[in-house]
Amino acid sequence: MVNTRLIARGGALALIAAGALVFGQGVWIAAKAEIAQVLLAHAWTRAIDGETAPTPWPWADTWPVARLSVPELGEHAIVLADAGGESLAFGPSLLAVSARPGEAGVSVIAAHRDTHFAFLRDVEPGQTVIVEPADGPPVAYRVTGSEIVDANRSGIHVDGGTARLALVTCWPFGAMTPGPLRYVVWAEML
Repeated sequence: MVNTRLIARGGALALIAAGALVFGQGVWIAAKAEIAQVLLAHAWTRAIDGETAPTPWPWADTWPVARLSVPELGEHAIVLADAGGESLAFGPSLLAVSARPGEAGVSVIAAHRDTHFAFLRDVEPGQTVIVEPADGPPVAYRVTGSEIVDANRSGIHVDGGTARLALVTCWPFGAMTPGPLRYVVWAEML
């Protein structure tokens, strides 16, 4: 009788500890995300003040290169350099192989569907997207449409042509597992 009672108490304590651990991990991730946004905002201020590649924290392998906004939706985000794993964890990222905003070719900015680009589901043709590079004047784009593409055959060719913008995230929105499909919002420079 005593052994089963001890086992039950031990099991209950283990479940409480596991629950506290999972809860604490969720709080830590949320706190880290909020702190990161404050540090990114400070790095963005340094970038527009002329500092070259101001990292938001000492070990960061990315830095702010632009600020993206969709005024009709009240959405904005700091765009980071090079769309690597760390960059995408903290915000939208400009693909290194793409054109710079406002230059000939396609500027490709990617972000996660469940965080920084969740608002893409609400973007509609005719809306304005503004990209403010750290080292130049703001560039306004008009949304022309969206499409769902296979990541391996996206049809996004970054070289040449008029200045365009492709905002890319995973598809479908709300999915719990990764997949090969991407949602692309297309915009042309005004």
